[in-house]
Formats: sequence, C-alpha cells, structure tokens
Amino acid sequence: MAQKGQTSQLKAKPLKNRVKTLDQESLHRLAIRYVERYATSRKKLADYLHRKIGEREWQGAEAPAVEQLVERFVEQGYIDDALYAQNKASALTRRGYGTRRVSHALYQAGISEADGREAFQVSEANKWVAAEKFARKRRIGPFADNQQDADKCRKQLQAFLRAGHDFDLASRFVFARPGEEITRED
Repeated sequence: MAQKGQTSQLKAKPLKNRVKTLDQESLHRLAIRYVERYATSRKKLADYLHRKIGEREWQGAEAPAVEQLVERFVEQGYIDDALYAQNKASALTRRGYGTRRVSHALYQAGISEADGREAFQVSEANKWVAAEKFARKRRIGPFADNQQDADKCRKQLQAFLRAGHDFDLASRFVFARPGEEITRED
C-alpha cells in the first residue's frame, strides 16, 4: 500500500478470461466442450450457444448457424433427446420427485412429446417408489418419529405436491401414522 505522498505503481493486469469475439469455428468448439461436459438436449445446447453469442461479439458477415450446428450434433449422435429424457426422468424419480415435476423438467429442456413419452411412462410406473423415497427423506408419515399436528401435515402435503406427486398418493403418506405400513394400490 502506498504511503502518504507516494504514488502507487499499480499496473492494470489483463483480464484472465478476456472476451473474445466468436466465429463459426469458435462456436463449434464451445458446443463440443458443452456436450462433452453435460448431458443435454437440442434446446439446451441452442440456448447455451445463443447466450454465448449474446455475451460476446459475433465476428463474421453471415449470421451464426446455431440450428445447423445443433442438427449436425444430433446426426453425429452427440445429442439424443429421447435418451436425455429417460436419464432425466430416472434421476428425478430416484430423488423422489413425482410425474408432474418430471414432466415440467422435460418441458423446460425442450423435449418433444414423442421423445419424452417413454421417460414419462417410466416416471408414471415408478411414482409409488418416488413418493416413498420422498417421504423417507423428509421423515413424513410412516417414516416420522411421532404423529404430526394438522399444520405440519398441511405443510408436508404442500411439499409433496410441489415435488410433483398427485394429491391422493401424497395424502396417503402424509396422513399415515408413524410406523404404519402403507399398501400399494395400482
């Protein structure tokens, strides 16, 4: 630190990650790096590339060919929306989320109805397991230490609904007594 009367000789250091302008080649490199790091869908990759173009300046006379780049990645097998949907649905179900939450996540990722159909069916088939996992994690109903009061049950029911479970399934877990065996109804 400079003392009184002395001038500081601080030099401006160049930024580590200087903003570089993008061209089609650098956009391709960004896309490759993104798909090698993350499982992604067409929409998520396109959104990422558009965001990067917005953050940096575009260098080139022609407009960026984002959609063509995404389609080329699909043709090469780097992106598979159906597989992404199945993996996302399985992961959310294992974490205890219900079918509505899975459906919303697939919608946000831009998965078409045709690509997400099988994933949604897997989620629907495992909705009981997901609800049980959610209740166990949160110590709700049969997994609670003691009987909860009405206000606590209402809050637990709301948490179940936010997690994407339907009301009937959620209420069966929430209003069960601690240690009670809940039978599965299909």
